[in-house]
Amino acid sequence: MNKSEWKKFFEERVKRCKVLVVGDVMMDKYYYGEVHKFASDAPVPVAKIIKRRSSLGAAANVANNLALLGCQTYIAGFVGDDHNFETLSKQLAACKINQDGLIKTDSPTTTKVRIISGHQQMFRMDFEDSAPKTEEKYAALEKYIKNLLNDSLDAVVIADYEKGVCTEYFCKSVIKSAHDHGVPVTVMPYGQRWIKYEQADYVTPNIAKINKVMLAPISGEDDETVERAGRYVMRKFKIKNVLATRSAHGVTLVTEDEVSHIPTKSQEVFDSAGVADTVAAVFSMALAGGLKPSDGAYITNIAAGIVVSKSGTYAVSKDDMMHAMNLKNFDEDAVSLPYAV
Repeated sequence: MNKSEWKKFFEERVKRCKVLVVGDVMMDKYYYGEVHKFASDAPVPVAKIIKRRSSLGAAANVANNLALLGCQTYIAGFVGDDHNFETLSKQLAACKINQDGLIKTDSPTTTKVRIISGHQQMFRMDFEDSAPKTEEKYAALEKYIKNLLNDSLDAVVIADYEKGVCTEYFCKSVIKSAHDHGVPVTVMPYGQRWIKYEQADYVTPNIAKINKVMLAPISGEDDETVERAGRYVMRKFKIKNVLATRSAHGVTLVTEDEVSHIPTKSQEVFDSAGVADTVAAVFSMALAGGLKPSDGAYITNIAAGIVVSKSGTYAVSKDDMMHAMNLKNFDEDAVSLPYAV
């Protein structure tokens, strides 16, 4: 697919894609300061705050990526009735992300507050309650998802950060409901209980997350080892396909019939924050837009390369992708569409 076809793909196909992100919604807050002294009342450093910023985190950052890529984006999960939710809601609205699926609870909106001096994180405060919510709250969340599926969706992303949304029952319910409507489900896995993702179409772990469920850890440097790990995950947890990100070694897509190893482009890695969110978002966008999974893996690898070259959590945009695809080392023949754009 040449550059003009790519432009047409984003401008005509992606903007029609409807994608739901469901899972752990989070706010990230950063306070930047200078440390020159210790407190007089305790042996602790004092940071004089000179700058602050807030950004969408976890499932909200996945949705942010999708919205910036041009998709019609919906988000569903649990939030609190607090100031952090007000900040979250304003940012979601600014990104034109539909937030009708956010269910208010008595728990706080999951928020991470970081105090940073220079390039060093000094301290982090977490506002969260990871306990599962009431049956009534889950029923409201499931009702919203089923109604949205009835109105048509092109893809669903389950973003699991073990903050109280993604129980085994709930994940399996979402996957079944999506499949009843012919909608593919991509899961960002977390922890060791991957059985809750049974029958998911794709999981998108990095090597560290894969090692959480392996009998023996792998390094991710060898193609065959990563493929075997992917097939082990597929057999053990009854997951259909695996897209494994391998840091400097690119990505590997393992399906029942084939495997694709896509090397990364040589570049300086600045920060890996938010890469997992971007991987799930771009790959789901590709599926929603009609690309073959192997082609989706190829452009996902490009997107991951963009994010690691940025500082802090970064959401990739349509303009970022078009710029990357205009570079001389982009292979125009690597991806082809199964339909005329």
